[in-house]
Amino acid sequence: MKNYKGVFDAISREIERVVIGQQDVIEQVLIAILCDANALLEGYPGLAKTLTVKTLSDVMSLKFSRIQHTPDLMPSDITGTYIIEETSGKRNFKFQPGPIFANILLADEINRATPKTQSALLEAMQEKQVTVGTNTFKLDLPFFVLATQNPIEQEGTYPLPEAQADRFLLKIKVGYPSLDQEMIIADRYSSSIRENRMKTILNKNHLLSLQALTRQVPIANDIKSRAIKIIAATRTNKDVIQYGASPRASIGILLASKARALIKGRNHVSSEDIDEIAYPILRHRIILNFEAERKGMTTDDAIKHILDKVK
Repeated sequence: MKNYKGVFDAISREIERVVIGQQDVIEQVLIAILCDANALLEGYPGLAKTLTVKTLSDVMSLKFSRIQHTPDLMPSDITGTYIIEETSGKRNFKFQPGPIFANILLADEINRATPKTQSALLEAMQEKQVTVGTNTFKLDLPFFVLATQNPIEQEGTYPLPEAQADRFLLKIKVGYPSLDQEMIIADRYSSSIRENRMKTILNKNHLLSLQALTRQVPIANDIKSRAIKIIAATRTNKDVIQYGASPRASIGILLASKARALIKGRNHVSSEDIDEIAYPILRHRIILNFEAERKGMTTDDAIKHILDKVK
């Protein structure tokens, strides 16, 4: 497993040539990719969310596609549509694939699109296929949706329904860089010098085999039991949480902790993996009750409360 740590370190170093800081974000996006799952990135504008995803696709030699979500975006703008094609005097319907036919789909500002358009992504996220009319088209694997949303701008947005947010394995919070990191960002991007092209570290086949390897990482029964108890505790701790997480979170926390162990170069899952991954796994799957909100608690505070209880 330690051999693979070198691969992930090389990916991180290559991305850091373009994206300064955001190591936790890069690691968590890699975890989602190793789990063959989707991730939701939430952060203020200008924090390199789009740049991180684009750079990651270059390093992994994956086909990248970006959809800027707006209120007038239609489902067919994502999935594709049939067009009339005339050949030899005959008219035929031909399918014109949309931007969803990629390996990494960046759904930028997903909460700006209408619910109907948001739901056009659901089938692709879950079944890795697209249905247009009566025909179903398989997507090229690997396929991930990495969506971004802005936490402050609520006017003219359509918040993701809980059921749809649950389809994302992780909700990754993107924070501001430190003062030193911001100085490097300002220097680098205000000069005329640009970095060379990205070096490819992985290809599609390597990534598919790493996804299979992730599921084989051993996890001790006591650690597995604690992970499931953490998820179950979100449903019983009514003092802070009104609605808890579904069994999808139980599957997610085990898979994501295996991926984290692989990235860290360990051949087993540790309790630290569970503690670290509980935050992005749960923050979009629990709803705080009125009392907790009145006290000014955040979802991360509630998750810490649960982790402290389930030792």
